[in-house]
Amino acid sequence: MTDFRAEETLDRFGDVTAVVVGDVMLDSWLRGHSSRMAQEAPVPVVSVEEIEEQPGGAANAAANLAALGARVHMVGVTGADPAGATLGAILGGLGVDGLVVVGSRRTSVKRRVLTDGQIVARYDEEDCSPIPESAERELIERITRLAANADVVVACDYGGGVCTPAVRQALRESASRESAAGGRVLVVDAHDVASWRDSRPSVVLPNYREVQRLLGENGDGDRPAFLSSRSDRLLAATGAELVVTTLDGEGTLLHRRGREPYRTFATPAPDTMSIGAGDTFTAAFALGLAAGAAPEAAADIAQAAASVVVRRAGTAVCGHDDLRRALRPDAALPPDRLVACLAREREQGRRIVFTNGCFDVLHRGHVAYLEEAARLGDVLVVAVNGDAGVARLKGRSRPINHCEDRVAVLAALGCVDYITVFEEDSPAELLTLVRPDLYVKGGDYHPDLLPEAELVRRLGGEVRVLSYVPERSTTAIVNRIRG
Repeated sequence: MTDFRAEETLDRFGDVTAVVVGDVMLDSWLRGHSSRMAQEAPVPVVSVEEIEEQPGGAANAAANLAALGARVHMVGVTGADPAGATLGAILGGLGVDGLVVVGSRRTSVKRRVLTDGQIVARYDEEDCSPIPESAERELIERITRLAANADVVVACDYGGGVCTPAVRQALRESASRESAAGGRVLVVDAHDVASWRDSRPSVVLPNYREVQRLLGENGDGDRPAFLSSRSDRLLAATGAELVVTTLDGEGTLLHRRGREPYRTFATPAPDTMSIGAGDTFTAAFALGLAAGAAPEAAADIAQAAASVVVRRAGTAVCGHDDLRRALRPDAALPPDRLVACLAREREQGRRIVFTNGCFDVLHRGHVAYLEEAARLGDVLVVAVNGDAGVARLKGRSRPINHCEDRVAVLAALGCVDYITVFEEDSPAELLTLVRPDLYVKGGDYHPDLLPEAELVRRLGGEVRVLSYVPERSTTAIVNRIRG
């Protein structure tokens, strides 16, 4: 991790004004169960039980910028159709304005059909035809007006017809004026970064396949090594001050003139969980630069933001508190902050799982039951007994590890989303505040014997005891060491 004051950078996010220009779309997730195959074709029949619609493409970048605290203006085009109205309403709810409605155009939609978490079909509705001249003039007028007061402009060019030569020319002229006045960041995420060379971008973010096309090389084998050896060529070919090459599950490489590439490492995730993570990375990286962070620090911030969304289903965003917690994983949240964070999780329809314990010496049994708990919902909250509470429960010789150390070890587990500490002998007060959908404990006893069971059920939650790993306990480990 780079030596930087991440929290100070995050504190400046609210002072940043961002403009997003590019191809917007609506991401639609249709979830349900399948118990049979269709008669007319060898495909599963999915009974759709839930439809989730979220901003996609450039709109997802804008949504992430807004969630991270920036003031955001959108410059994009939708059709005068239900999908466009839905997208406009979602962005409007986030405080993002600026969609231009074109009656002759259809809003791009990507619909994914899932059963038991697996995508079984995707069908797209796209309109990549050139936008009308009247819409182009309106986009250029908005760019000229908004970019003059922006700290960062993010261009998302996926070939959807918005980033025309005239639009790129407007961004180039705006960048030139701002450069003369002291500079503004232009971040470009484009399928064809070469077409943006004359715009003199501050940053371009090609993925590995786009780099291969740009350089005309296959680059099979060790991808980080391939990219590292071509930093100078990438910078020359793109005309950018910085190039961030994204490697999906392998992280990114930041290329700067006269320096060795800087590597970030991604949190491994299935492909179904990584959709939109690139937009999150782009938004957080742009915001980090605009807030004054060094490029390497901004890359670390962006990678932390991406690590948040790859653990969430659908097209997700990383909020300001999410990112702060991801950058300081050893910090437990106080109850009031925890409740506020969980309220936002519930707004996204996420199922809250809660557990508690001492976790004095973390062992295989702990890890197995925490991983199982995480699979039962979308968000896992772990409440940790404070040091005095552990001593009352386990005796004066405990805890072996102080509270801050126990929290830091738990935070390193990818299955744990939130951690808090309680000093009472019972987590009843926390349970009343959190009101989890599911309360779980690991052990070999009946759920009705848990003292918290009645309270959780009265609050509307479910109680479950998870699988027990025999002969795995902190007490047993301590006794073996002492023996």
